[in-house]
Amino acid sequence: MKHSALLLAALAVSLTGCNWIKSLGKKDNVEPPTPLTELVPTAQVEKAWSEGVGSGARASGARLAPIVADGRLYSAAIDGTLEAMDAATGRTLWQKHIGERHGMLWSRTDNTVRWSGGPAVEGDLLVVGGLDGQVYALSTQDGSERWNVQLSSEVIAAPAISGGTIVVRTNDGRLVGLSAADGSRKWIFDQAVPALSLRGNSAPLIVNGVVYDGHDNGRVIAIRVDDGNELWLQTLSGGEGRSEVERLADVDGNIVSDGQAIFAGGYRGQFMALALDSGRPLWQRDLSSYAGAAVGGNKVVVADADGNVWAFDRETGVNLWKQDQLKYRWLSAPVIQGNYVVVGDSEGFVHWLGLDDGKFAARERLGKQPIEGAPLVGGDLVYVEDVKGHIGAYRVRQ
Repeated sequence: MKHSALLLAALAVSLTGCNWIKSLGKKDNVEPPTPLTELVPTAQVEKAWSEGVGSGARASGARLAPIVADGRLYSAAIDGTLEAMDAATGRTLWQKHIGERHGMLWSRTDNTVRWSGGPAVEGDLLVVGGLDGQVYALSTQDGSERWNVQLSSEVIAAPAISGGTIVVRTNDGRLVGLSAADGSRKWIFDQAVPALSLRGNSAPLIVNGVVYDGHDNGRVIAIRVDDGNELWLQTLSGGEGRSEVERLADVDGNIVSDGQAIFAGGYRGQFMALALDSGRPLWQRDLSSYAGAAVGGNKVVVADADGNVWAFDRETGVNLWKQDQLKYRWLSAPVIQGNYVVVGDSEGFVHWLGLDDGKFAARERLGKQPIEGAPLVGGDLVYVEDVKGHIGAYRVRQ
């Protein structure tokens, strides 16, 4: 596929030994984004507020995205900014930096913790990971530190929290279970990392005491939260070919669940619905994806690696519609806001598609920077963040 060349042309070697995709801002010798046509909106979208939080993810490759809980929106940035805002108004409630910061932009000479994974929230606990492998737990009320630990590699995916356990994915292929009380290590599950993979990691998903996560080897793994023991694994991307580039297989997009199954896609692989208890494929489609999916009603929505947006029947996998007018626009993972699918693109546009038919319903421009992290729905608002930390909150008027 044409978009595959775009991804493969951006491969580079990281210091961790895992090869990764460079910044989405450097796209030489690739297909240009499909031009947007004039749109007559069928939905009324209103911007509730917009604010800037630090410098965002910049070119780190971390798909930073905010999280909302109990009326507050929490966001982190690569320059060390960690902020809590009123989710309805964007008003800053508290802001924090850990370590010393020299100037406004992050650099390796600074002592500031460079946030790159998360944040995640449960109850009054806020957890976020750093580009140098740190994990910090803080109070949601004022940002005061509770504990911190050092892990083996950078954390570029949001942690998951369930009861007394925090599960963190590190870039060297490990899932680590930490005590929510003090950060002590409960278990480690380690998988080998191939020589080549895309920049990014699938965020762990916890459902009914089981952690589901995608890995750089093209597999989805299920392990118990309590002890880290493997329950099953399933391959989404086979990684066939004579060269390392041809064998590139990765599951980077976030996995989602409807409580009955999980839905996950692999780059140069397949998109599957898997049984929670066994990993048995319920249905599958030949579709390459790196961003993630969304579930709403009877539909599963996913953006493929070329920028097509697909909707499948949640139970059968039957293709319900396809939107192909966003090709090569480097789409974020989709989310579902009411009767609409929301995706961001590499030019800062936010698109609302009808959930029933995939047709364009509305479009707004957050800014001119790429939107790489998945939008977030909280209440009647959807929150969108670009790579420079600009956050916009939008609602659809009925």
